[in-house]
Amino acid sequence: MNIEPIAYIRTDFPEKFGIPRQSGLASSLRGRIEFADRFRNRDAVRGLDGFSHLWLIWGFSGNRTVEWQPTVRPPRLGGNDHMGVFATRSPFRPNPIGLSCVEIESVLTDIANGPVIVVRGADLMDMTPIYDIKPYVRYADCRPHAVCGYVDRLPDERLKVVFPEAMSGRIGDKTVIPSLIEVLKLDPRPSYHNDPEREYGLSFAGHNVRFRVVEDVLEVIDVERIK
Repeated sequence: MNIEPIAYIRTDFPEKFGIPRQSGLASSLRGRIEFADRFRNRDAVRGLDGFSHLWLIWGFSGNRTVEWQPTVRPPRLGGNDHMGVFATRSPFRPNPIGLSCVEIESVLTDIANGPVIVVRGADLMDMTPIYDIKPYVRYADCRPHAVCGYVDRLPDERLKVVFPEAMSGRIGDKTVIPSLIEVLKLDPRPSYHNDPEREYGLSFAGHNVRFRVVEDVLEVIDVERIK
């Protein structure tokens, strides 16, 4: 079976580091789904404005090609325990296909090169190829009593973010700051890193944001515009 991208998503993440590990964890993150030329037809999104959420089927375009392995080490388990690849959402899979549920902010049809779907909560790198789009249907897709294995046992731990005004003031577009803080709260570091002296750099919305983490506090120590 040959599949081709029907669209690409534009986000504030030029690289993989810092992208939330699941969709919806940083609900203020915005993305724009822009259709490829062959699928740029307003009729294809007719009726979509009546839905609140979408399923995106997409490709892990940022992964290096590696031979598939039957087990992986989920970050949520500290990167130490092995689980079967089909019991995880690891990006390293036999077929590098991702699935994300995102919220629809708007469906723009009366613009040049439309339609464009603006979404929130996407966990995708900039220019990720989208292979299909399906509306989220509550009566079929929602399973409130689902059992989620080892994930059910893991707490939702988020960091406290210290973002000095001197640093946030370097970001020209203030509308991206809430999204950036949401991303930082999720702890972008690899799960096996715990060095309070180590500095990390996150590329987001045209800026390189440097930070340190001590215990449960993340402090932004520098912000530079990416040239």
